[in-house]
Amino acid sequence: MSTKNLLVELLVEELPPKVLKKLGESFAEGLTTSLRAQGLVAAEATVTAYASPRRLGVHVTGVAAQSADKSVSQKLMPVTVGLDATGQATPALLKKLASMGADASMVSNLKRENDGKADMLILDKIEKGMGLTLCLKKALYETLDNLPIPKVMTYQLADGWSSVQFVRPAHGLVALHGEEIVPTEILGFSAGRETQGHRFEAASVTLDIRDADSYEAQMENEGAVIPSFEKRRDEIVRQLAAAAVQAGGGVTPIVDDALLDEVTALVERPNVLIGQFETEFLEVPQECLILTMKANQKYFPLLDAGGKLTNKFLIVSNIRPADASLVIGGNERVVRPRLADAKFFFDQDRKKTLESRVEKLGSVVYHNKLGTQLQRTERVATLAGTIARLLDADKADAELAARLSKADLLTDMVGEFPELQGIMGRYYALHDGEDKVVADAVEAHYHPRFAGDTLPQGAIACAVALADKLETVVGIYGIGQVPTGEKDPFGLRRHALGILRILVETPLNLPLHPLINTAAGNFPAGMLSATVANDVEGFMLDRLRGYLRERDFEVPHIEAVLHILNGRMHEVLPRLQGVRTFAALEVAKDLAAANKRVQNIMRKNAEELGADLAGATVKPALLKEAAERDLHQAMQDIAPFAQGYLGRGDYGQNLKTLTTLKPFIDDFFDKVMVMCEEKELRLNRAALLQQLGQLMNQVADISKLAV
Repeated sequence: MSTKNLLVELLVEELPPKVLKKLGESFAEGLTTSLRAQGLVAAEATVTAYASPRRLGVHVTGVAAQSADKSVSQKLMPVTVGLDATGQATPALLKKLASMGADASMVSNLKRENDGKADMLILDKIEKGMGLTLCLKKALYETLDNLPIPKVMTYQLADGWSSVQFVRPAHGLVALHGEEIVPTEILGFSAGRETQGHRFEAASVTLDIRDADSYEAQMENEGAVIPSFEKRRDEIVRQLAAAAVQAGGGVTPIVDDALLDEVTALVERPNVLIGQFETEFLEVPQECLILTMKANQKYFPLLDAGGKLTNKFLIVSNIRPADASLVIGGNERVVRPRLADAKFFFDQDRKKTLESRVEKLGSVVYHNKLGTQLQRTERVATLAGTIARLLDADKADAELAARLSKADLLTDMVGEFPELQGIMGRYYALHDGEDKVVADAVEAHYHPRFAGDTLPQGAIACAVALADKLETVVGIYGIGQVPTGEKDPFGLRRHALGILRILVETPLNLPLHPLINTAAGNFPAGMLSATVANDVEGFMLDRLRGYLRERDFEVPHIEAVLHILNGRMHEVLPRLQGVRTFAALEVAKDLAAANKRVQNIMRKNAEELGADLAGATVKPALLKEAAERDLHQAMQDIAPFAQGYLGRGDYGQNLKTLTTLKPFIDDFFDKVMVMCEEKELRLNRAALLQQLGQLMNQVADISKLAV
């Protein structure tokens, strides 16, 4: 069957920039998937997505004009209903055939198949393939229904009566199969070949697309539009780099993906220009200026070689006038009031100290069940001081940093730019004459704010960050606001992961359970649930499992370590590395199986004898068999080495020493009856296995590695 390339373009009013990339990808994928399901597109077809502020489009190679005919078997009715005693068609069967466009001549061609209940009459027929026009219409409706549209608009069509729904009002539809128009329709428009280029710079108001393959070149050359989102994005990146060189001084633009995607969605023909502002604004913390330029104006700030903000910035314009001075001047006039506001906020905020703002936190409700921000700050400060003392850090510095940590929430700058909380607190603390360690902790206590974010540095910053996150998790969890499914309005999963990352990656020797208990103890009696400490610990261990899986550790290894970890989070990664090394050894599976067997025997002994063997000692005189004497001696030989490796944190070597025990363990189980009838002998052998289990499970419960 011959094929041609297909082009579809939906012309609309300006689309929401923050979702344009996803809309373009979904439009192309949805249309292609539907056409492929209808048998018009091969699996190896090349799909090119188009998305600009005013259009969604797709180009698909090798699209058939009609799907292939296919054989279809249709179940009609039971034989006993369709045929009489003489084998002739009943009126019911003839009526059924007529409804399908067949007649009595087809009766002799009917097949008989048993469907498990009765013999059925089956009609085999050829179903003619569907044409592209109908298939494309179906694909368009399915695709538009499934687009990730944040908010749907309802608007009237040109007839003044009909209404349709879409993300923005549509203005045209292009559908070309090679050179031919596919006469389909959607959103009140019949497909054609006419579209529109750039609003201001196209060669003409409308342009006719010659064929599916000429679309992209025509749009660029005649329409002054780069329809491909990716090509437009790459062009912006290229121009940003070139403009930075033109600006001189070794400057580099701040280019993040979110801003780049948004700007790409705002322009159809990018043109990067250089603007600047008065140097006096550089007295304001650069984070403020960068944020307002990026968030409010969609500019790309320029940094010098030392990472300091310069007074130049890059503008991505949607037009290319011969004289760009008016465009540049207009943007400079627009950004100036924004920067002036930031400077005003900064100057006003510094007239009051952070300390003077703390008491006003008492008028800010944190949660109606947990009190005010001031009460929360006091709990965090108490906990931060306790943690600092455990870390041999200055308790007073930690308490002061925690006390000041939320004060910048009441400043004008953070009121205007909430993203700057903590950052502005640091600047204001330094301005107030606070120690740099305290000021740094005020900023860092929010870290890590998201996956992959930096961790707080230094004992004071870690103490305040841990205290803040622990207070949040324990408090919110303790009043029953538990995360469910995807709902986590208080970000408890993020806070829990932040706590774990600080403990694990720094690392800090602060066992988890005492930390949680201490945090819970800072709340007034009866405010939190009685089981909050255990509940939060279980919640955090679940988060730890997910965190470790994301770091590519295997589930059995994780469970082996967590079984004996006892909350010592600073040891979890090196222990897992040791288990991973051990598990790769040839004897690891046999030793894990032996360990599991030891535990089963110990459990059975405890049940039958009622004896607690935790502190039992082996009596050498009762070791009657050579195999048990040899195992006991081998254990004594390696125990000092294993203990030494454990003390030094060399967990891989600790586990490796166990390999020397394998022949002695095998010999013991082959020749010694542990569950013998003589009670004293049985208890002694159980004590020997108890010590063996303790020796083998110093790093992890290796029985968890047994298949």
